[in-house]
Amino acid sequence: MGETQGSSYTLCFFLSYLYEETVKKHMKEKLTVIKVGGKIVEEEASLQQLLHDFAGVEGHKVLVHGGGRSATKIASQLGIESKMVNGRRITDAETLKVVTMVYGGLVNKNIVAGLQKQNVNALGLTGADMDVIRSVKRPVLEIDYGFVGDVKKVNADLLTDLIKKGVVPVMAPLTHDGQGNLLNTNADTIAGETAKALAQHFDVTLVFCFEKKGVLANENDDDSVIPQLTHVEFEKYVAEGVIQGGMIPKLENSFEAIGAGVTEVIITLASSIADPLAGTRIKK
Repeated sequence: MGETQGSSYTLCFFLSYLYEETVKKHMKEKLTVIKVGGKIVEEEASLQQLLHDFAGVEGHKVLVHGGGRSATKIASQLGIESKMVNGRRITDAETLKVVTMVYGGLVNKNIVAGLQKQNVNALGLTGADMDVIRSVKRPVLEIDYGFVGDVKKVNADLLTDLIKKGVVPVMAPLTHDGQGNLLNTNADTIAGETAKALAQHFDVTLVFCFEKKGVLANENDDDSVIPQLTHVEFEKYVAEGVIQGGMIPKLENSFEAIGAGVTEVIITLASSIADPLAGTRIKK
């Protein structure tokens, strides 16, 4: 009897050990991907606040930034006209030179240097660096956007190796096509595609920062934040005209990210990334 009990105990202990090891293996570490617009990183006061708040975000993290206003300003100083269609920049050969200098250089390296001051071991990246993000040039349909890229592949394994070594990627809105061409690429898209790819390896929260506190039930009331949003509610709000304009594609991207394995998407102010209750939250 004693021998049988001993065997049972050993078996239970072994099964318990196997279960714990399996759980550990499948538990993903947390990762936050935060996208901020150019306005935040181009003004000194808001940039310093962002750097401080971002440094305080716990766990692994990635920052994706824009820089459009600086690109427009410097292009103008160089005598290059900026052309926009539906909020999207037409990127001809001369404009591509400007956005490469501004996004991958001036704006990106200012952020990296500022994060190093905050003891965040940041690494500035474009999609071309280490072949992190590869795109294809957007086909010409009704509009020729020029050297604009649509993301095809994010190298999640390589990014994961960097992140697990304690590196914090700071990603500029530039990718490449593998044929030696840089491509101007929407920062929201880069953030969404990066978050989806990294969801294979991490428990990912994607944060889109913009000029409002969240998705608003009343566009004239900045405090009318919808705290949580399901896809059914989203469709209802769109049909009623509550959600409209540029917020629709942002939310469509958010639900697509959730469908691809991202745990949560938050839409909030850049100044509120440290507040766990701020903004609109989108979950499965």
